[in-house]
Amino acid sequence: MVTSEYAVGLIAAVGFAGVLYQVVTSDVVQSTLQSLVAKALHGSF
Repeated sequence: MVTSEYAVGLIAAVGFAGVLYQVVTSDVVQSTLQSLVAKALHGSF
Protein backbone atom coordinates (compact mmCIF):
# COMPACT_ATOMS: atom_id res chain seq x y z
CA MET A 1 0.00 0.00 0.00
CA VAL A 2 1.07 3.54 -0.56
CA THR A 3 1.19 6.28 2.03
CA SER A 4 -2.18 7.73 1.04
CA GLU A 5 -3.84 4.35 1.59
CA TYR A 6 -2.28 4.14 5.05
CA ALA A 7 -3.56 7.63 5.83
CA VAL A 8 -7.11 6.75 4.75
CA GLY A 9 -6.96 3.53 6.76
CA LEU A 10 -5.71 5.40 9.81
CA ILE A 11 -8.49 7.99 9.55
CA ALA A 12 -11.08 5.23 9.21
CA ALA A 13 -9.65 3.37 12.22
CA VAL A 14 -9.67 6.51 14.37
CA GLY A 15 -13.25 7.25 13.33
CA PHE A 16 -14.34 3.71 14.13
CA ALA A 17 -12.59 3.88 17.51
CA GLY A 18 -14.41 7.12 18.30
CA VAL A 19 -17.80 5.64 17.45
CA LEU A 20 -17.03 2.47 19.41
CA TYR A 21 -15.97 4.55 22.43
CA GLN A 22 -19.22 6.52 22.33
CA VAL A 23 -21.25 3.31 22.19
CA VAL A 24 -19.36 1.57 24.99
CA THR A 25 -19.52 4.59 27.29
CA SER A 26 -23.26 5.12 26.79
CA ASP A 27 -25.45 4.62 29.86
CA VAL A 28 -27.44 1.75 28.34
CA VAL A 29 -24.37 -0.27 27.37
CA GLN A 30 -22.61 0.42 30.67
CA SER A 31 -25.57 -0.78 32.72
CA THR A 32 -25.91 -3.88 30.54
CA LEU A 33 -22.22 -4.72 30.91
CA GLN A 34 -22.34 -4.15 34.67
CA SER A 35 -25.34 -6.45 34.91
CA LEU A 36 -23.60 -9.17 32.91
CA VAL A 37 -20.44 -8.94 35.01
CA ALA A 38 -22.43 -9.01 38.26
CA LYS A 39 -24.35 -12.09 37.09
CA ALA A 40 -21.11 -13.78 36.05
CA LEU A 41 -19.48 -13.08 39.41
CA HIS A 42 -22.48 -14.36 41.33
CA GLY A 43 -22.85 -17.39 39.07
CA SER A 44 -26.48 -16.76 38.13
CA PHE A 45 -27.06 -17.08 34.40
